[in-house]
This record gives sequence, structure tokens and C-alpha cells, in this order.
Amino acid sequence: MLVLRSIVLFVLAAVAEIGGAWLVWQGVREHRGWLWIGAGVIALGLYGFVATLQPDAQFGRILAAYGGVFIAGSLAWGVIADGYRPDRFDVIGALICLAGVALIMYAPRG
Repeated sequence: MLVLRSIVLFVLAAVAEIGGAWLVWQGVREHRGWLWIGAGVIALGLYGFVATLQPDAQFGRILAAYGGVFIAGSLAWGVIADGYRPDRFDVIGALICLAGVALIMYAPRG
């Protein structure tokens, strides 16, 4: 159950961080305005709080593992929000990163 909770929190963190950055990008680069930028800043702030809810108490481990989730999530966001089509190297790289997440976070420790 702790693994499932951790995975859900990683997904929520990714949505908040990647979504927030995307909103800021849209506000600035696509000239959508301050409302988009403000929503992005709020989402980015929420990301910081979501990470504190992880069941593991080691900040460095959580942030390192989240890096892999961020990579895979960014590619997925690009597909969903921007019509990006990852190539096989993108997909393989993301899978390697997710394997790293699993190893860092869920490997049995003595």
C-alpha cells in the first residue's frame, strides 16, 4: 500500500510541476497572459508540498527518484498537451529512468 501511495504522489507531483511549468510557458511564450503565469506559479508551489507527503523520509532519495518521474512525465505531457511524438530513444530513455525510480525508491533495504 505504501508503494501505491508513493506512486500516486509522484504522479501528482509531476502534474503539478510539469503543468505549472507548461502554464508559465504558455503565459510567456504563447502570450496567454498573467493569469496563466499566475496559475503556473501556484501549481509549481503545490508541487513542493506534494513531495513532503511521500512515505519515505529521505529528501535526497525522493527528489532523485522524482527526477526519473519528471523525465517520463514531461514526455507524456508533451504527447498529451502539445502533440509531441517521442521517438524510440525517448521512450527507451524514459523507461530506463522509471527503472531507476523503482530501484531507488522500492528496492528492499536491510
